[in-house]
Amino acid sequence: MSQTDHALTTALAQAAATAGRAPSVHNTQPWRWRVQPDALELRVVRDRQLTATDPEGRLLVLSCGAALHHARVALAAEGWRAVVERIPDPDAVERTPDPADPDLLARLTGLTRVGTDPEAMHLVQCMRIRHTDRRPVGDEPITDSALTEITEAATVEGVRLQQLDRDQVLQLATAASQADTVESEDPRLRAELAYWTSRADNVGLPPAVLPESPPQTTVPGRDFGRAGTLPVGPGHDQAAAYALLYGDEDEPSTWLRAGEALSAGWLTATRLGVSVVPLSGVIEVPGTRAELRGVLAGMGYPYLVLRLGRADPTQAGPPHTPRLAVEQVVDTSAVRGT
Repeated sequence: MSQTDHALTTALAQAAATAGRAPSVHNTQPWRWRVQPDALELRVVRDRQLTATDPEGRLLVLSCGAALHHARVALAAEGWRAVVERIPDPDAVERTPDPADPDLLARLTGLTRVGTDPEAMHLVQCMRIRHTDRRPVGDEPITDSALTEITEAATVEGVRLQQLDRDQVLQLATAASQADTVESEDPRLRAELAYWTSRADNVGLPPAVLPESPPQTTVPGRDFGRAGTLPVGPGHDQAAAYALLYGDEDEPSTWLRAGEALSAGWLTATRLGVSVVPLSGVIEVPGTRAELRGVLAGMGYPYLVLRLGRADPTQAGPPHTPRLAVEQVVDTSAVRGT
């Protein structure tokens, strides 16, 4: 193997490892990377799908999309430009995954050496500090310029992010409350949530990242069915902004794009000191997901709701959720020993 080939495979393996920091629904980390001599392949891990909560795999694929964007940024930070082949390809005649490899979602290929990207380097640093704080935000509102920058970062990825006005936030609050009622009354959903909030194997949500009591917010967060240990202050979400991530289609290719947009917007928000909390409950329930389509006047399909705000400066930040070991998510057997 030449020095250049070795540098490439090393960069691919490192990018895959860095992508492990991406956000995922309930911290399921449902991705698996395979390093090839000249490409990086992303596959979905069906064993970590929320089969009751997310039977269609919408949030599963979206989570993988966030990891895909993380890997792209990590490669750019090391001076590599990649061509992204997303599967299924919406521009292809055949839109279904390869029957011989149905779990393959994307390939990073056609890699060329370019100058390191300072912005990407900064975003890689943001990956290391990004976290989810489900408590109420502080009283300082987000500036319009910050909201615009976050929106533009997400929109570059091929989907749209729409800030909700006051009336739409109230609609969202009603829908979120309805979704919470539906999910709390479903024993399969409750059992699945209990499973992913009680694991001790570097996946799922540990008590330290869950609020110790229900936060007082206009838009209710998820009821995890158990109290965590994260202290909750007296704040509210009155200074928070809410936005809806949506697109023109409701199929795996756009769910993947939505995950890339989530990562792009969230990393930009982290750079700007803005806290992001994804609210997926209202997307998980078909009835409330349809209500969000109404917010969009039927002109798009909702993928995820985001709460944006400034973290309460009087509260210490929550810990990071655990992560699987690199060898559990990155397969280097195709380049090992070369």
